[in-house]
Amino acid sequence: MRFRTMPPAATGCLLVLTASCSTGATDPGAPTASPAQGPGARTSYPLTVDNCGREITFEEPPSRVLLLNGTSVAEVESFIALGIEDRILANSQSYGVSDEPDMVEAIAALPTGDLSLNENFEVPREQVLALQPDLVISTWAGGFDAATGSATRDQLADAGINSLVTPVNCAYGDPAARPEDQQRYAEQSVESSFELLYTLGEIFDVSDRAADHVAQARAELDRIAEQVAGTEPVNVLAVYPGMAMMNNNGLPAVFAGGLSDDIVHRAGAVNAFAGSTGPELADINIEALATADVDVLVIGLFEADEDPDAYAQDLFERFPAWNASRTGTYTTVSDSFYLGPLNHLAVARIADAAHGPQ
Repeated sequence: MRFRTMPPAATGCLLVLTASCSTGATDPGAPTASPAQGPGARTSYPLTVDNCGREITFEEPPSRVLLLNGTSVAEVESFIALGIEDRILANSQSYGVSDEPDMVEAIAALPTGDLSLNENFEVPREQVLALQPDLVISTWAGGFDAATGSATRDQLADAGINSLVTPVNCAYGDPAARPEDQQRYAEQSVESSFELLYTLGEIFDVSDRAADHVAQARAELDRIAEQVAGTEPVNVLAVYPGMAMMNNNGLPAVFAGGLSDDIVHRAGAVNAFAGSTGPELADINIEALATADVDVLVIGLFEADEDPDAYAQDLFERFPAWNASRTGTYTTVSDSFYLGPLNHLAVARIADAAHGPQ
């Protein structure tokens, strides 16, 4: 993923990846609803699923999948985590660095279908239809908006092509979304990443792999929760200095709300800007940062050549009142802080920085 000037559809929320404009409370202990056929069960075809109020029927596992961009890596990384990357006909998602070894290389090795994104950072309608995929996946409802030059879900259906929106984001980019989808979007958490894995597992008949991945992630999260239980919560500030274009005042992009808050909470900490909406985060000024309670600084990275030490030192010098500046306490994350299969890695890194090695 390369951040330039973000399209209008993305500026309403700090980042599509994290849906950081969510403000709803999260319940880290609430389990994700698993597929109707049960976690680990073999899929029976034809399979009909409800997605954003649409019924989609699969006669067999899709084998020619197009992943739209949406400034996301949740979908492509979930495919890789489930071992179904061979079903990808064309992928338009990418990222410069990952908290999972070999992830960047694995994504780079996927076919791209010679796609070129339009000014809205989406695959143009004509290119989508020309590829003749059997399934098109978008991280958000806006990925199927004709106003962005994309093929609509109706146009795809008319061409015999199924479409899918990542479940938690049915309301993102769709003001007419169902109340239940609006609530799901507002209350997203790490569980939302698990829901995406379960959904893909059922559609592609790899529910056992989805269940295994979720079980391993839950075991790690449970281990961390046990370690930080009873500790005094510390205040965490999560920023992506390389995404200063997302802040109206030229400051590092601050990540909070929804999934970001849940990740920090599971690490035994409190997000310094917890519950903030996308517009609120974009308007954070230097005074707000200077007066924030920050015990641990989390530096987010998205390019391999970024220098987290330099980023941290610069922020510590600019904001000496932070407790983190006095102690020099910081850690780094990259894609694990976004919607996707790697959230447990971000929780572990932040917990280590906040409370010592877990």
